[in-house]
Amino acid sequence: MPELPEVETLRRDAERALVGRRIASAELLAPEVLRAPEPAAFESALAGASFVGARRRAKYLFLDLDIGQVLALQLAIYGQLLLLEAGATRDPDTLLVLALADGAELHLRDRSRYTRVWLAPPDQLAALLRVDELGPEPLAPAFDVDCLRARLGGRRARLKGLLLDQHVVAGLGNIYVDEALWRARLHPARTANSLSDAELAALHAAIQSVLREAIEHRGTTFHTYRDLFGKKGKHQSELAVFHRQGQPCPRCGTPIERIALASRDTHLCPTCQVAAP
Repeated sequence: MPELPEVETLRRDAERALVGRRIASAELLAPEVLRAPEPAAFESALAGASFVGARRRAKYLFLDLDIGQVLALQLAIYGQLLLLEAGATRDPDTLLVLALADGAELHLRDRSRYTRVWLAPPDQLAALLRVDELGPEPLAPAFDVDCLRARLGGRRARLKGLLLDQHVVAGLGNIYVDEALWRARLHPARTANSLSDAELAALHAAIQSVLREAIEHRGTTFHTYRDLFGKKGKHQSELAVFHRQGQPCPRCGTPIERIALASRDTHLCPTCQVAAP
C-alpha cells in the first residue's frame, strides 16, 4: 500500500485543493470497502458536508468535515484518490464518487478493492482504527534517537520486521525500510539488540532523510500510485536498492541483491550492509 510519503503527498494536495469545497452528493459503488457506517447513512451524511482539514496518521488519510465527522481512507496497493473534472469517465475500478458543489468530482479507485473507508466522529474513528496503538510518527519532533531506541527496545528481532511493524514506527513500508537500512549501512537481518549507539543514530538519520526526500519528490510510483491530480511520484528514480536487484550499488558498485525476509522481498547491498555486527 502507499507508504508515509505517498499518503503525506495526498494529504498536502487535499489541504490545498479540497479544503473549503462542499460535497453535493456521494455515490458508493463498492459497499464492501466501507467499514462504517452503513452505506445509506454514509451517503446521506456526506451530502452537503464541506472539507475543513486534511491529516495523516501512519498510512491513513483523514479528511475532516464540517459536520463533525472524518472521512478516513486506507489505500491499498492499487488505491488512488483523484480530483477530476465534472463528468469524468468512471473507471471500472471506481469505488466511490464524491460530486463537489463546484462541479468537480473526487474518485476513489482500486482494482483490488482492498482499500478501506470509514466515516465517523474523531473519537469513534480513533477507537475503530486503534490509533493509540500505532507507533510514533518518524518525522515528528518527538521522534529522536532515544525514541527509536525505546521503540526497538533492545529486542532480538530483526530490523526489517521491526521497522515494518506499525506498532513500532508508524508509516514505514517495504520501500523506505530497505532504503533507510541501506543508507544506514545496516543489514535487514541484524537484530535490534546488536546495534551500537552510532548505528542507532545512523538509522534514525536515515529514516528521516529518506522520508523527507521521498515527500519532496511526491512519492514513489512503480505502477498505479498517483497524487490527487493524477500525476506520478518522482522518487523511483532516486532509489538506491529497492527493485534494483542486479544493478550496481550507488555507493560501492556491488550488484544489489534481493532476498526474502519478514515475508517480503528485501533489497540490499551485500558489501555495504554486512550481516554480522
